[in-house]
Amino acid sequence: MVITVMAIGPNKVASGFGPLIVGLVVLGVGFSLGATTGYAINPARDLGPRIMHAILPIPNKGNSNWSYAWIPVVGPIVGGIIGAVCYQMILNVM
Repeated sequence: MVITVMAIGPNKVASGFGPLIVGLVVLGVGFSLGATTGYAINPARDLGPRIMHAILPIPNKGNSNWSYAWIPVVGPIVGGIIGAVCYQMILNVM
């Protein structure tokens, strides 16, 4: 997603197509990873409900799966950095 956003920046995109392209990339990520990760590309989308699940006294609720909680928080940050570095490397090669 970061590579797409960075590629849109320096290029002249027709008015209104930049947000459409980013939206389609987010939709593609959601379709490909949404079922397995619960659409975990936004830490706020995962961390807030996980904390509330841990705090609320709901009978037979199970655990909050804290062993997986670091992935939606750290994963997008590390992925964004890797995407930016890859984009810069590709741009320097061309």
